[in-house]
Amino acid sequence: MVAGTSVNDGLWLKSQQPRWLERSDPRLRVLCALVLLTVTLGLSHPLPLALSLGFALSLVPLVGLSFKALFKRLLAVEGLMVLLLISLPFTLPGEPLWQGLGQTLTAEGLERALVVLLRANTMVVGMLTLLGSMEPERLGHALARLGVPDKLVHLFLMTVRYLFVLLEEYRRLRQAMRARAFKPGSNLHTWRTLGWLIGMMLIRSMERSTRVLAAMRCRGFQGRFYLIHKGEWQAMDSLHLALFTSLALSLKLLETQL
Repeated sequence: MVAGTSVNDGLWLKSQQPRWLERSDPRLRVLCALVLLTVTLGLSHPLPLALSLGFALSLVPLVGLSFKALFKRLLAVEGLMVLLLISLPFTLPGEPLWQGLGQTLTAEGLERALVVLLRANTMVVGMLTLLGSMEPERLGHALARLGVPDKLVHLFLMTVRYLFVLLEEYRRLRQAMRARAFKPGSNLHTWRTLGWLIGMMLIRSMERSTRVLAAMRCRGFQGRFYLIHKGEWQAMDSLHLALFTSLALSLKLLETQL
């Protein structure tokens, strides 16, 4: 149901995966991402967090991604981080570093902002690198084989499959509005029209979901997706996971020594 989607043109990153990565079990990348997230959330010192960010960035060429495509995705995150860096150092109490215009810049606030910045970027880079370059169907199958409930896996796969179908529907409705000389503004007519647009999107989504479910039942769907490519966990996958976990845990060990 999800093969042949154009998700890699939208949410997922295109990558030229090396041969060793194609031969590895998809569950390896999911487990590595989980390890990286867990360790990163447990770090609170800027030095280990900076090293964890460097560790996450070192994975980019290993999975065949380009730094240019990755940094484009990071722009949205950095926009939020700029607001955080501007406000947080002035809101936390602590040792003052600068005072002026009724505001006080504290060392504790600056350190906390740096910690949040490094932690957020590490997690986003790790997710985009390890999971964002996987085909969505492989990711869904990996989650199912790791024991994630079937309903959540189905929801994920169907959302990925039809997200851009609904986006095209939205674009058609917007084009129809422009063909009727609609120009948005700050008035009651605009808000009423946008309300009708959202309502039509909901109605058409429900109608499409009903047709999709009927088509799936006609093809023998009985409440679950069967995994065509079972895959096999190999000894090299265990070795890679152990190495990745050791490197990640060494960052936590470093923090305990600081």
